[in-house]
Amino acid sequence: MADPAAAVPARPAHDDTRSLLLFGGVYGAVVASAMVAALTEYGHNSPGARRYDAAWLLVTAFASALAHGYSHYIAERGPRRRGEALLALAAEWPLVVAMLPTVLILAGAGWGWWSADGVEYPAFVFNIALLFVLGLLSARWAGRRWPIVLVTGVVDALFGLIVVVANAVIK
Repeated sequence: MADPAAAVPARPAHDDTRSLLLFGGVYGAVVASAMVAALTEYGHNSPGARRYDAAWLLVTAFASALAHGYSHYIAERGPRRRGEALLALAAEWPLVVAMLPTVLILAGAGWGWWSADGVEYPAFVFNIALLFVLGLLSARWAGRRWPIVLVTGVVDALFGLIVVVANAVIK
């Protein structure tokens, strides 16, 4: 009879650095776009409103990272080592990093670096471009050829665009 423990991977799937980077990047870009769409729903586009939006987006980034890290920690039942919960939380850094450029775009508008009116559009463009790049990376890391890599990047960007359009329609 085969040993059932031998079939269990030594590390959880989400521990893989590439998977964490891709998951966090994609999730961060989508959440950032959704938050920007939700925060600009009522047309508040003063510098003060943009600083407020940036602060809320930053809070959302850390709250999402904490929720994901905690859920991974809880989902992986088994023997625990000291500090493992903190490692699970720290492993969610790509999600926060993916949201920081959008925070900076909104905060910059709030600080007067550029117009606060319509700043959500550059944020959407940045996040869609990020999804395109992450699609390229995932396909290259999977060993795909360049034509498939480009198609994957475009499809991932289109999914991001669908999220943005869906949020706009819901408004």
